Amino acid sequence: MAKPQNRRSMSPREPKEFEEEVLQIDRVTRVVAGGRRLRFRATVVIGNRKGKVGIGLGKAGEVAIAIQKAISKAKKNLITVPTYKNTIPHPVDQKFKSAKVMMKPASEGTGIIAGGAIRKIIDLAGVKNILSKRFGTTNKIANAKATIMALQKLKQPRLSAADKAKEALEAADRSAVKTVTMTKEAVDAGAVPNEGMKS
Repeated sequence: MAKPQNRRSMSPREPKEFEEEVLQIDRVTRVVAGGRRLRFRATVVIGNRKGKVGIGLGKAGEVAIAIQKAISKAKKNLITVPTYKNTIPHPVDQKFKSAKVMMKPASEGTGIIAGGAIRKIIDLAGVKNILSKRFGTTNKIANAKATIMALQKLKQPRLSAADKAKEALEAADRSAVKTVTMTKEAVDAGAVPNEGMKS
């Protein structure tokens, strides 16, 4: 009788807390006593699309190790980005060395009007509508740092009493819809009797 094959249990992978995007990978050469030493420098941005984002730089002799180091540093440099109605609360400008970044709020449906490193950072931060412009250098690292510094300058807007009441009503509506949906699913599954529910 043939022995059953040992198969590894295929457990589903847990979703990652942060998504990762590699901005740039450079080869860095350093002259030492024995000659030139080649290493790799990786620039990585991470974010959860819910307001947290960060960038990190890592150096190593192999690309994979450099990326892991960059991810580890990015987790230590996380910032919280305030949003208002899927966009930023107010316009902001930031200059870092020769890079200059300008960002403005946008209406619903505009999308992310940005390019290069700025687009990746804003996307992973969870901002869905924004207008941005880059000036000066095309260096991705400089533009990425300028973008992070600009996002750090954002402040949470002060809502008026009418806006607070509107948000409270919207949250209550969402909660009611969720409760009705869960109850209907339970009835369909037979877990809850449908005596009090009308078709």
